[in-house]
Amino acid sequence: MSNTLKSLVLASFMTFAVYAQSAELKVGYVQVDKILQDAPQTAESGKKLEREFSPRSQELDRMAKQIKDLEAVLDKDGLTISEAERRNKERDVQNVKIEFQRKQRELREDINLRKNEELGSLQDRINKAVQSVSEAEGYDLVVYSGVAFASKKIDITDKVLKLLGKK
Repeated sequence: MSNTLKSLVLASFMTFAVYAQSAELKVGYVQVDKILQDAPQTAESGKKLEREFSPRSQELDRMAKQIKDLEAVLDKDGLTISEAERRNKERDVQNVKIEFQRKQRELREDINLRKNEELGSLQDRINKAVQSVSEAEGYDLVVYSGVAFASKKIDITDKVLKLLGKK
């Protein structure tokens, strides 16, 4: 880092420190992970996704049982049927397994996509709640999780959760 750049950075920090001391900067802190865990919208979102994907999940359960039943029949009858018939049954089992794996992969991808959509919506609501609490209580700066240390006296997480609970 050049000496000029170091001087500018140092001057910026000193200016910020002087401003913070003279202006009584009000700082708040929000634990996003706690909000995501405790917000009522998180539970609502989980239930919504469960209802949305339950039929497809049940279909996969039926297919898994079908595969197990087909394999059981093949094991039981494998020695008493002709070679050609055994190969046909093995091929049928393999086709059902391939279809099962395809549907399972598609379901996982669709669930992940919808979870991301729901998370984005929830993040927007959280940001609006943080902004409302911050403006209502006169905060100059509010930071999210990921800080090295934050005192409990500047933690406004519970206030944000309370606001989210009203919606």
